[in-house]
Amino acid sequence: MDSKPKTKKKIIPKKGLGQNFLSQPGIIRKLVNAAAIRPQDTILEIGPGTGNLTAELAQTGNKIICIEKDSEMVEIIRERFASNSNVAISIGDALTFDETQIKAPYKIAANLPFYLTSPLIRKFLESANPPESLTVIVQKEVAQRISAATPKMNLLAVCVQFYAITKIISYVSKECFWPVPKVDCAILHIVPYVKEVERAATGEPRPAERADKKFTDRFFMIVKAGFIQPRKQLANNLAKALPLDKEKTVAWLTESNIKPSQRPETLSIDDWKRLTRTLPMDYNIQ
Repeated sequence: MDSKPKTKKKIIPKKGLGQNFLSQPGIIRKLVNAAAIRPQDTILEIGPGTGNLTAELAQTGNKIICIEKDSEMVEIIRERFASNSNVAISIGDALTFDETQIKAPYKIAANLPFYLTSPLIRKFLESANPPESLTVIVQKEVAQRISAATPKMNLLAVCVQFYAITKIISYVSKECFWPVPKVDCAILHIVPYVKEVERAATGEPRPAERADKKFTDRFFMIVKAGFIQPRKQLANNLAKALPLDKEKTVAWLTESNIKPSQRPETLSIDDWKRLTRTLPMDYNIQ
């Protein structure tokens, strides 16, 4: 099936902007259904390209904000949706977009440029105004890494799952895109944990930790140190990357109910949190 988008203008996809356009209707509908859009939701679409996903989103009647960096694509989107009052175009880089201006609640639905996947997801999860969910198409391998569980965790999985619950909705063949990328993709659904003021009702322990900058700085410092050499024992990695001697590091891990010989991939988010809470007091983070 030819998935090349239909348009009056000649389109030359820009490899540097990660442009692989999705036009398979079934996949588009599956993504929109997974987003579970409600009447009150504003939808943020990153990199709309020629607007195939935008068209499906626009049919909901919700306000759609499209962030597009490519001036040629902006022209196409504006022409295609000139009569849609619920579609707004924001020109620029999604990494510098100010999402705090969006009135909550809002959700993200997008076919993400491959090269921006990790920084974009982290940007919105760490935002002062995070979306209620992100339903995005990403590379299959990246989706699997983000959704990994113990004993096969990785640095990316920990960074995302600290903030959110993740789920792979379905896999998407590379043949559903034009131009055809080198790898298959996946629809990934990410739901950030509820806002801090609401977390006490969820029963989640220590609900304010993700809002505590000192805690999050320590958490990611420890996690990055732990994964400095993923196949090495945790005690060796931490002693090497942090200014703690091996003896003190072993004692710290043992007191936190973690075996010094464990590999970082075997630790859960709760394990990393516990290490953050029990970091020796004589270690000072700026």
